Amino acid sequence: MTEKLIFRPTREKNTSLLRIFRTEQTWPKTSVLFSLFVLLPVAGLIWAALGTDENIWQHLLDSVLPNYIVNSLILMTGVGLGVTLIGTCTAWLIANCRFPGHKLFGWMLILPLAMPAYVMAYVYTDFLEYSGPLQTALRLTFSWENSTEYWFPEIRSHGGAIVLLSLVLYPYVYALARAAFSEQAISLSEAGRMLGHSPTKVFFSVSLPLARPAIVVGVTLALMETLSDFGTVDYFAVRTLTTGIFDVWFGMENQSGASQIALVLLTFIILLVWLERTSRKKQKVHNTSRMSNVLRFQLNGWKSALAITCCSMPILFGFLLPAIILATYSSYSFNLFNYADYLTYTGNTLFLAVGSAVLCMILGIFIGYSQRLSSHWIVKLATRISTIGYAIPGAALAIGLIISFGAMNEIIITVSDHFFLSAQSFFLSGGVVALFVGYTIRFLAISVGSVESGLEKITPNMDMASRTLGSGPFSTLCRIHFPLLRPALLAGSILVFVDTMKELPATLILRPFSFETLATFVYQYASDELLVECAPAALTIVLAGILPVILLNAAIDKKS
Repeated sequence: MTEKLIFRPTREKNTSLLRIFRTEQTWPKTSVLFSLFVLLPVAGLIWAALGTDENIWQHLLDSVLPNYIVNSLILMTGVGLGVTLIGTCTAWLIANCRFPGHKLFGWMLILPLAMPAYVMAYVYTDFLEYSGPLQTALRLTFSWENSTEYWFPEIRSHGGAIVLLSLVLYPYVYALARAAFSEQAISLSEAGRMLGHSPTKVFFSVSLPLARPAIVVGVTLALMETLSDFGTVDYFAVRTLTTGIFDVWFGMENQSGASQIALVLLTFIILLVWLERTSRKKQKVHNTSRMSNVLRFQLNGWKSALAITCCSMPILFGFLLPAIILATYSSYSFNLFNYADYLTYTGNTLFLAVGSAVLCMILGIFIGYSQRLSSHWIVKLATRISTIGYAIPGAALAIGLIISFGAMNEIIITVSDHFFLSAQSFFLSGGVVALFVGYTIRFLAISVGSVESGLEKITPNMDMASRTLGSGPFSTLCRIHFPLLRPALLAGSILVFVDTMKELPATLILRPFSFETLATFVYQYASDELLVECAPAALTIVLAGILPVILLNAAIDKKS
């Protein structure tokens, strides 16, 4: 019978913090409690939706809910087809073909990920509407008097929302598909080429089936972002489930109705995740002969021109054109822009983004390291639960938090009034603290994933060596793991930082009165057709979004 060796720490200082975390058993137990906290908004939604005597559910079914669901399905279908087509084609061209500028295109095709969808909607609407510069120039050029003399597509429509969301979200598919195409065994493609198949035939018969799991994951992420989007669909007057939450919450002031719509939205997300997992079930591909220098198809003539066109169009319309328009508007608004307010809103945004990044990384380190210390299935399950916040749309998460905090506030007031004869309110009932909690739950998956990927690269022998020398879990984390985790922690914190800057629905609901961030400032001004006045703030959000794009490109290049 093999005995399990237990190395007890002997050299750590006897501080109160280390007394708590000096044993391996404490970390997993505390980690489970932290992970369960992520379920708080879901519990609030269920409690509010099912625990009401109002017959609002039947009213929603008879009135607005079917329209919300149909519009959401139309949007999901269009965006799903759009991101699949753009992301898959461009990824295969970059990974498997050689043509002028393919390396530059490989980097720039991820740039639209830095452009928030609602900023894109504001820019293109201002540019393409009847009074915008494009239609004005067309009327002057062809001497048209009004819109009855020519036809121009309506940007504020289902089609406009689908096109813009596809241009912003296709990088999810592109990044994962490009990595999948680059990692495929070169012998499979070479076999197709030796049999005389064209690059197109090899793509459909070999490359595409092998990359299908990665493409499905990318499409799922894009559809989740589509369902979560509020700024674009609200500006285009496309009534989806997310806009329905705002309509019922703020317009009708009905908490239970908003919770019921949020549960329907959450059900859509769960179905997407389930379909993604089901589609990839039993699909495992192992490369046995991968080469570092992949032999690419050399494209010449019209094929090269077509490849350049396919890669340049998403970059042009998904990033370069709106960025140029924003920069132009920013130069126009030099005398109109209130830089004092801009600095205030920027300070608020940086405060929330930096604080959320720090909180997420601290909890991410704790949860990820706890899983390394314990292989128990409960700890693994708790770790997976801690990452579901990213799948919860911002509006649904915010509603769930407000309801949960309100219920906790009532319980604390009742208990304090009964035992201490003094009613004490709960400090998490709203405000900046609620924003931090919401951001932490929403983006904790990013930090946990970053820590897990970093810890996987550290051999367990280092842990054993540290424990043999008398160091406990906390000391081992600080002295051994933390220095080695710095690159992963930096990448994760930047991703959380930028996502927090761009987050709009949760911020609109949870923010204190008269507390503005760059996202809410841009939303309010652009909604009032004052895009020029808020262009510098929108451009700031876009420029900040370039940071994770650079990190993502570096990660893909390492795999390519």
